[in-house]
Amino acid sequence: MDTVVAAPRVLLGRTITGPASVRVRAGRILDVVPGDPPAGAEVLAGGLLTPGLVDVQVNGAVGVDFAEVDDEGMRYVALSLPKTGVTRFLPTLITAPVPVALRQARAVLAASAALPEGSGARPLGVHLEGPFLSPKRPGVHDPALMVEPGPAEIDLLLADDLRAALRMVTLAPEQPGGLAAVRRLSEAGVLVAVGHSDATGEQTRAAAEAGARMITHLFNAQRPLGHREPGVPGVALVDDRFTLGLIADLAHVGPDVCRLVFNAAGHRVALVTDAVAAAGMPPGRYQLGGEVVVLSEDGVPRSPEGTIAGSALTLDRAVRNIVSVGVDVADALAAATITPADAIGEPTLGRLEPGAVADLVWWDDDLRPRKVWVDGEVVFDAELDLNQQFAAAR
Repeated sequence: MDTVVAAPRVLLGRTITGPASVRVRAGRILDVVPGDPPAGAEVLAGGLLTPGLVDVQVNGAVGVDFAEVDDEGMRYVALSLPKTGVTRFLPTLITAPVPVALRQARAVLAASAALPEGSGARPLGVHLEGPFLSPKRPGVHDPALMVEPGPAEIDLLLADDLRAALRMVTLAPEQPGGLAAVRRLSEAGVLVAVGHSDATGEQTRAAAEAGARMITHLFNAQRPLGHREPGVPGVALVDDRFTLGLIADLAHVGPDVCRLVFNAAGHRVALVTDAVAAAGMPPGRYQLGGEVVVLSEDGVPRSPEGTIAGSALTLDRAVRNIVSVGVDVADALAAATITPADAIGEPTLGRLEPGAVADLVWWDDDLRPRKVWVDGEVVFDAELDLNQQFAAAR
């Protein structure tokens, strides 16, 4: 039986239009029809209907660190994320020795496979942010655990049981073996991102030639933009081959620079949270890759030494933050839907069109999620108590 959801405004691609109705059958969008709602449609009063948000860099949330996740923890994250508009997410693991990283990746994939249908947002595989990074730009990653991406290490990453699920690898292409690793991984269908890198502009461009297609958290933990040596950000902003991951908590990157990034390359920006276990939690001590991070009253997680350690950002707040600095609402929403979906090679996500997965978000006029569907089924409703929704999903 078809379900029809009608809204006064809808996001189609990168444009807001409306009114329109979205017809859903068996978890997919059958068609999108402009005009007044048909008989029997669920008519949304006001607000805006968009595709579900796609976050391709999530280290954890709601007290759960993906480096130590189990079935219950993954289930809790999956149930919690739709409240923020996220319907698909890419669990991310930070630097660890290769055997440890692979063990953690397999645990993430096992917990993802154990999720029952209708349990909320759906994981997309795994993203390894390290250990092939530059000790010169470590952030909170442990430089002692960073290694060069030799052929043997890449062989382990491309083992038969991981190849399809390894969706993204962040590495520093200027490290010995870096460009060869970019080529092998990209040829195997893995999205390679430049990050935690001291690459020059020339080396960043060489990474694109080798197949790299994304920048992990633009401006953060990378050689900075200079007026003669462009570094990673300078090349990324002008090279159309790169999708630009941006942490828009306005602490990692300031408001004016966020606006500058959208002015320069808005159609290539993918908003990410880089969220850690502290996201959605009160101030306190949490874990990131097994290490302690402290969330203070300012809402920014830091290592005990004071280095920013991921974020406590949610993707709906990232959208609101970007709108607050003067970016058009449609452009901000596209950066959290169609752009990350395309970057990760998921052409049926992040859009409202025939054949797309029926992941939907209904937003109020303040850009806060009111109702969220995954595969055509309601997984969050702001009118209901969240604990009741958790209980129903269990």
